[in-house]
Amino acid sequence: MRKAFGFIRRLAWGTIGTILVIAIALGLGTIVPRPFSLAGVRPGASLGGESTEGQTILLLSNPIHTDIALPMTDAVLQTFGFVSDNGLGLDYPGVEWLVVGWGGEAFYTQTPTWTDVKLGPVLSSLTLDRSVMHVERAGVIQPTQPSVREIRLDGPGFGRLLVEIRKSFRGLSALEPKPLEVSPYGAHDVFYPAVGGFNVLMGCNTWTAAMLRSAGLTTGVWTPLPLFLNWSLDLYSSGQFGA
Repeated sequence: MRKAFGFIRRLAWGTIGTILVIAIALGLGTIVPRPFSLAGVRPGASLGGESTEGQTILLLSNPIHTDIALPMTDAVLQTFGFVSDNGLGLDYPGVEWLVVGWGGEAFYTQTPTWTDVKLGPVLSSLTLDRSVMHVERAGVIQPTQPSVREIRLDGPGFGRLLVEIRKSFRGLSALEPKPLEVSPYGAHDVFYPAVGGFNVLMGCNTWTAAMLRSAGLTTGVWTPLPLFLNWSLDLYSSGQFGA
């Protein structure tokens, strides 16, 4: 009996310790800025011919995932022209935004809604999985929705963002990326192979944060959930380009 009680006590303290470590890691990941210099825009290449005028992008969030919505400018049409070439026309009538996101192949491609959640894809997302890019054309997105955050970028920052997002597609060296042969969510989206492996520590929201940093914003050093990414933007990027 005494041994059983001792085991339960050790298990309880171990669980509490694990929770505290995770909480501290999340807190530090949100509070510690990346890049450590808060100077704002960093030097880097932007798209040739990109306008020096600023652009507004959208950060779209649900409880576990974030996407970036890009306004359908000429630069966006040019940068992601391979999507149109592969059958999903970005100059489709009524399209105002190109929504892009990075994630684990198993969970991302097999879970269009919460009712479609399956054990296998969840386990893959908690360990190690191949990554994919999800591309969706969208019409009007109301910026007043709680799940939508407007971010204003200057011209060079917007150009760098497009470059970095395009680099996330696997197959750039072979003329153009080719879409995956998986069923999309509907008639307005498609999946592509992506660069890098997916795991629970470095997932979709850390990718989103990296893309925003390429545009000159400052985020937390580790933001595995949308809540922490948005908190870090509130802390460090609220004054940068109107974020």
